[in-house]
Amino acid sequence: MSQLTLDAEQLYAQLLRGVRGLLASLGEPVRIAGVTSGGAWLAERLQRDLGLPGSAGVVSSSMHRDDFGRRGLAITAQTQLPFDVTDAHVLLVDDVLYTGRTLRAVINELFDYGRPACVKLAVLVDRGGRELPIQADVCAATVALADNQTLELARADDGRLSFVLENKTKA
Repeated sequence: MSQLTLDAEQLYAQLLRGVRGLLASLGEPVRIAGVTSGGAWLAERLQRDLGLPGSAGVVSSSMHRDDFGRRGLAITAQTQLPFDVTDAHVLLVDDVLYTGRTLRAVINELFDYGRPACVKLAVLVDRGGRELPIQADVCAATVALADNQTLELARADDGRLSFVLENKTKA
């Protein structure tokens, strides 16, 4: 089996280029919100690198997950939107798109705060395996992983991004 090598910093540069192009086609105001936690890191960095005013938002999926009864509420994963969602063009940002269930929950959470003019999605990596009809408008890379593998974005103290690929063991 070959080793998967993904350079998160290089993929971020591709994501930034794609988001620039997407934002050029959207109306005003444009707001960026990242999915906790990897997506939030990306949204914060995109906000800065694009020179957008204000702060990026953070959207948690925990209150609308279809497995909430099993997982419960994560204290660190609370939604914080420092902008008005109503009539805004919202760019949701996530690190890894897989089944689409997290994004479904995030969109439900976003609509609890208002009705955006439109919602677009940018992801660093699409790993396939969709269970819901959700697709990214901007995607830096597409990879194929086994069902027993997880791919997560990590951020070092200096802000550099990397990926952690792990094999899940059956409990």
